Amino acid sequence: MKLWNFIAVLGLTIMAASCGYSKNYQQPMAGNLPAIVKLMPNSAASGSDSFVLTVNGNGFNANAAVNWNGMALTTTYISAGQLTAKVPASDVASSGTAQITVTNPGLAGGLYGGGTMPETSAEVPFTIN
Repeated sequence: MKLWNFIAVLGLTIMAASCGYSKNYQQPMAGNLPAIVKLMPNSAASGSDSFVLTVNGNGFNANAAVNWNGMALTTTYISAGQLTAKVPASDVASSGTAQITVTNPGLAGGLYGGGTMPETSAEVPFTIN
């Protein structure tokens, strides 16, 4: 009886291992992580009118978004190295610093269905005088 129990447990263990349940999860390789090299302009006077911010860098996808303090701005793709975004006057109404990032959205399918997660660049400060 003990032999049959041992064989049953061994068989279930082998089946579970062969089905992939015992495999460690590995995160998909990162794609083309966006990086900001330069902002033009890199500052604005408080109370300014709306303006167009040019973001130079690399790794920008055609559907990338420029973010102002984490909120996506209306973004235009120029190339994999340049984006422009309209900054509304309300974002520069008072002095301070805004953090600018670029996000390449993930691909559909979810993490386990072959998709990818969104990728966001490091923050670059924008000064509002």
